[in-house]
Amino acid sequence: MGIQGFGSSLKPYKNPKPHLSLPLSLLPLVLILLIYPNPPLSAAVELNPDHQASLLLFKSWLQDPSQALSTWVGFNCSSWAGLTCHNQTGWLISLNLTAINLSGPIHPALCKITTLETLVLSHSNFNGTIPRCFGNIQGLRTLHLGFNKFSGDMPGTFVKLRHLRELLLNDNQGLGGFLPSWIGNFSKKLEKLDLSSNMFTGKIPKSLFYSESLEYLDLGNNYLLGNIGEFHQPLVYLHLGSNQLSGTLPCFSASVESLSVLNLANNSIVGGIPTCIASLRALSRLNLSSNGLKYEISPRLVFSEKLLVLDLSFNDLSGPLSSKIAETTDKSGLVLLDLSHNQFSGEIPSRITELKSLQALFLSHNRLIGEIPARIGNLTYLQVIDLSHNLLSGTIPLNIVGCFQLLALILNDNNLYGEIQQELDALDSLKILDISNNKISGEIPLTLAGCKSLEVVDFSSNNFSGALNDAITKWSNLRFLSLARNKFSGALPNWLFTFQKMQAMDLSGNRFSGFIPDGNFNISLNFNHNDVGPRTPNEPLLTAIQGPKIKAFATVAGSNELSFNYDLFSAVGIDFSGNLLHGEIPAGLFGLQGLEYLNLSYNFLDGKIPGLEKMQRLRVLDLSHNSLSGQIPENISSLQNLTLLNLSYNCFSGVVPKEQGYWRFPEAFAGNPELCIESSGGKCQMESIPTQPAKAFKEEMEDGPISVWVFGVSAIVSFYSGVVSMFCSSRVRNYIMQTKV
Repeated sequence: MGIQGFGSSLKPYKNPKPHLSLPLSLLPLVLILLIYPNPPLSAAVELNPDHQASLLLFKSWLQDPSQALSTWVGFNCSSWAGLTCHNQTGWLISLNLTAINLSGPIHPALCKITTLETLVLSHSNFNGTIPRCFGNIQGLRTLHLGFNKFSGDMPGTFVKLRHLRELLLNDNQGLGGFLPSWIGNFSKKLEKLDLSSNMFTGKIPKSLFYSESLEYLDLGNNYLLGNIGEFHQPLVYLHLGSNQLSGTLPCFSASVESLSVLNLANNSIVGGIPTCIASLRALSRLNLSSNGLKYEISPRLVFSEKLLVLDLSFNDLSGPLSSKIAETTDKSGLVLLDLSHNQFSGEIPSRITELKSLQALFLSHNRLIGEIPARIGNLTYLQVIDLSHNLLSGTIPLNIVGCFQLLALILNDNNLYGEIQQELDALDSLKILDISNNKISGEIPLTLAGCKSLEVVDFSSNNFSGALNDAITKWSNLRFLSLARNKFSGALPNWLFTFQKMQAMDLSGNRFSGFIPDGNFNISLNFNHNDVGPRTPNEPLLTAIQGPKIKAFATVAGSNELSFNYDLFSAVGIDFSGNLLHGEIPAGLFGLQGLEYLNLSYNFLDGKIPGLEKMQRLRVLDLSHNSLSGQIPENISSLQNLTLLNLSYNCFSGVVPKEQGYWRFPEAFAGNPELCIESSGGKCQMESIPTQPAKAFKEEMEDGPISVWVFGVSAIVSFYSGVVSMFCSSRVRNYIMQTKV
């Protein structure tokens, strides 16, 4: 017999004693049989008939839309999906049916297969209660029932599963009750217990604090109460987040060398952060966010270089930021640092730029002063910077372009000034650029066209000026653009509606003049989306017209891989209010089926309102304080989602019949002297200037969830009927426009 696979020059070996060749060739097989007396599944093994019958009964109660169990025929164990059988006896020792979309209750016949060592039924739609007869399968080592729809209590018969190593019942939102007192000591071999994302209540049983073999404990996302005690075993993973736990932080002394993940977020833990937490030398992830932690962070609280994630956000921590929060080396160190939503004060320490491995930095919603560290560009791995809602001053440092992997730069609501540096185009991966509510001036640099990945741009409430240049056209993935409340001027460019992914555009409060561009209205998918779904009563009317609410979040997967994403909470709409626009409103603008709000108020627009029957998603329409004329379109009243309508202070005329249902919008027609509103008695009521203009409209705004300024409605309007009539004259209107410009 020749030797193969080591080169063709080797010659076959010839045994000088051929009568000994057979025993020698069988020697490796004999050794294998001695080492593995119970070999695994063989392709020809027959499934035990009793086990086959139990499995078929189990299957009979299930719905299997993907036909995953269609292979459950015959007696060949290897052909049955999810089965592993003993090679010699045909007994079923493992049943793994994870993530194959099965649904229905579990037939108790499954409990008759007492030879099972592994039972995995996770990530499906099993429902009903967990069978109590599972306690009869006393040889079970692994039981995974997570991500299903089980309900009821944890069966008390589980106490008989004394060989269990892993018990996972997580993400069964109907599963609850008190945790049994024996949960920590029923099995001396239990290493992993995951009961997270259920409805368990009461205190954590004392037995869990003394379970010697336990290494992994996840009780997060339940309704557990009481203080967090000291665990007396060397845990590796501990997640108790999103409960109602209280008290102060223990030191976890028994886990000094082992604890890698500690998550106590979203509880009611109080007091300070003890310095002994930093002695957890194996700690890689620490999340204490959304608690009631107070006081300053001790300068002695310095974590090891193994710490990858530190999240202390949403607490009441105060004092200066520690100059050194963690050790760092060239190859390891913090990846994510979140100290946002606290009461930290003082300057951002320059030593934060020594965290070379940092990929996400969240310091927003504090009381930080001073300038952004000039050497922040040294953090070349940074993907997210959020310094918003502080008291920072100075300019955006040019060195920031060193963060060439940056995906989000969020600096809004500070006191920053200066101009946008032309070199910022080096950040060509940037998706979010929010510098709103600062004092930044100048024009948008043409070089900013290099930031071709931009999706959310908010320059609102600054001192920008000049015309819109073509750099913006390079932001082809743009979803949100706000240039509101600046000093931009000039005509609106023809490319304004050419962004396919645009969701909201706000150019209000500037000095734009000329006509609204007519064309390209069919390009934006959001503007033309016509799926009109039912509105839930508790849904906020318009959550983000005043600017998007951006929730940026980052997670660290594996050793040091950061995954960044964000949610953009913004209604679909257009706001061009408070400018110098004139001419007629393009008919195509009123054909955008996906718009939820349209605000063109406080301009000099004239002409008639075209048909609105296509705008079935429209919830807010504000065309007030223009010079629009003609009759009120009857089809406006057919817009069932319309919640706010303001056509006041225009030049509308004709009769508005009472059957149109405009009573839903009090004072929506105020300041239209030639407009007749039919009253309940059938008489014509002229809409002259009211004694207290827009009073009812204002009250409606205050009573509802909409901010008054969002829709550009003035609280006190000082126009008189003669002034309004004058604006309906084209000669006077043109003269006023020229004077204002």
